[in-house]
Amino acid sequence: MNIASSTEQACFIILSIVIISGSLGVVLLNNIVYSAFLLGGVFLSVAGLYLLLNASFVAAAQVLVYVGAVNVLILFAIMLVNKKEDLKPIKGLKVRKFFSGIVCGGLLLLLLRVDLNTEWSTPGPKAIGEEATIRIGEHLFTDYLLPFELASVLLLMAMIGAIVLARRDIVIDETDTEDKNIIRDSSDIYLIDQSNK
Repeated sequence: MNIASSTEQACFIILSIVIISGSLGVVLLNNIVYSAFLLGGVFLSVAGLYLLLNASFVAAAQVLVYVGAVNVLILFAIMLVNKKEDLKPIKGLKVRKFFSGIVCGGLLLLLLRVDLNTEWSTPGPKAIGEEATIRIGEHLFTDYLLPFELASVLLLMAMIGAIVLARRDIVIDETDTEDKNIIRDSSDIYLIDQSNK
């Protein structure tokens, strides 16, 4: 993709603002559903940055894997978890936020130092075009096979965690089992029968 330098800079600035503001929204918003949707917007903006770098395959993989799989999985987990109980107040929350702010500020200063002290070679290497997919496939199945497989195991663990969180088993007393909407499971856990609702 060959676009004018001024257009490329404008797109980079817009995508950077979207990524920074969306990331802050993910962390700072109290509504977890809004945070998950903002995370999807951040993933899409990162895919836009990949497109600006002429990495179309990586941008497509970003959209398919992170927006189409991970973010949708997070949204399903949020929607399926029973949120009827109120959150309990956390002791020492202000102290935790203070130390978290110090750690995040230190990481930001470290990143700024690396950015300012590194001699960036611009423009970058010439895009290889159609051979990019072939090269990525070769590297994924030779040099980076172990991280690739570990990433797939991580996604599997996230899916199993979402299924475990989505289960709605409710343990109740033996005295409440006379209600007709409650059925007994083989594992001595009582489940509420919601088929009539």
